Amino acid sequence: MIGDAPARVVFTSGFSKRYTNGVREFEVKAKNLRGMIRAMDTLFPGLGEHLEEETTVAINGELHETGYFQPVPAGAEVFFIPKIEGG
Repeated sequence: MIGDAPARVVFTSGFSKRYTNGVREFEVKAKNLRGMIRAMDTLFPGLGEHLEEETTVAINGELHETGYFQPVPAGAEVFFIPKIEGG
């Protein structure tokens, strides 16, 4: 079921050092990815913009572009992974 239990949100250590004072894991209750980003932005003002611009998302191991209406299943593991840019 979507949104009934909090999802576990995980950041890489480098990303967490830059934006969340080193905190790497959170529990967030949201029905979709947009709600999750908003919740994280409430905890750390300005973080939402960095999540949208600098990360790719894996929900339960499946990679997604930052699709705001992507559902977040109850109890999901959501990894925000820094984008790798090539030249």
